[in-house]
Order: sequence, then C-alpha cells, then structure tokens
Amino acid sequence: MAAICVFCASSTTLSPVYLTLATETGAALARAGHVLVSGGGTVGMMGAVAAGARAAGGHTVGVIPRALEDREIADRDSAELLVTETMAERKTVMVDRSDAFLVLPGGLGTLDELFEVWTIAGLGLHPKPIILVNLDGFYDGLLAWLDRAVADTMVRPDALKAITVVEDLDAALALL
Repeated sequence: MAAICVFCASSTTLSPVYLTLATETGAALARAGHVLVSGGGTVGMMGAVAAGARAAGGHTVGVIPRALEDREIADRDSAELLVTETMAERKTVMVDRSDAFLVLPGGLGTLDELFEVWTIAGLGLHPKPIILVNLDGFYDGLLAWLDRAVADTMVRPDALKAITVVEDLDAALALL
C-alpha cells in the first residue's frame, strides 16, 4: 500500500471525460489498496478523484489551504482533512505524505504542483515517481515546449527522466 498524490483540475466547468477519468482514478487507487492524497477540495476533478476513492472503500487525505476552504469547498468527508496556512505549505505536506505522484489534466495549479515535485526530484530531494497522464494529448504542448527547452539547453536532458509520460490511466496504474 502506498500513498498516491493526485494532482488535477479543480475547475467546475469540465468535460465529463475528465470527471470520469478522475472518478476512475480514485476508485482504481482504492481498489489497489492505496491511500489517496489530494488537494482537499470537492470541486472538479479534485472532488471526483476523492469521491471515487471513497466509493471504492479507499482512505483519503485532503490537504487544503485555509484561504481555499470555501472556494474549493473543503472535503469534510476525507478520512483526514489537513488545513494549511499557505499554498506552499500545502505542497510541502502533500509531498511529505506521498510515495508517488499522478498528474491528470489540469490548469495552472496542477502545473504548479507538477513543476514543484519535478524540480525537487531533479535536485535529488526526493526519489518518488512522477507519472503524467497525457490523456488525448492534453499535455502535448507542454511536452513540445520541454523538448525545445532541452534543445536550447534551458533544461538538462536527464531532468526529463524524472517523469514518466503515459497515455491513459491503465498505463499509469501499471507503473504504481
């Protein structure tokens, strides 16, 4: 059993494809006996992943900054709801409580979380797996930019080895 942190969108205006992915992710993690660590909100994919995990009997840990308790509607149904003072503290707690990171489609907050865990992995501050789910090419633009950054020597080629890019949930789960 591992604690898997899922980063994903908290937007309330999402396609059902993304909400289904999140729900299935939470349920699959729970069925595998993993603990879900998430952003502690009930909106968008973030809420769907936690609800999916609980519906399948999983243990959920939500981590939410005090300033977002109302905006992201704090997940009071979490087995553990940790309220932090800042966004930076939230990410630190999520990193500390997790054994691996699963990144689903998301926006700026998801990218912030991805780059945080990726950067500290690249600095050797954690050896935890980071898996990016590039569903339907969602992250193709980001991956092209990264290739350009490597070509222009802005990013070390070995930094790309710190993440694993997969096309779907099944491939991601096989790596956990």
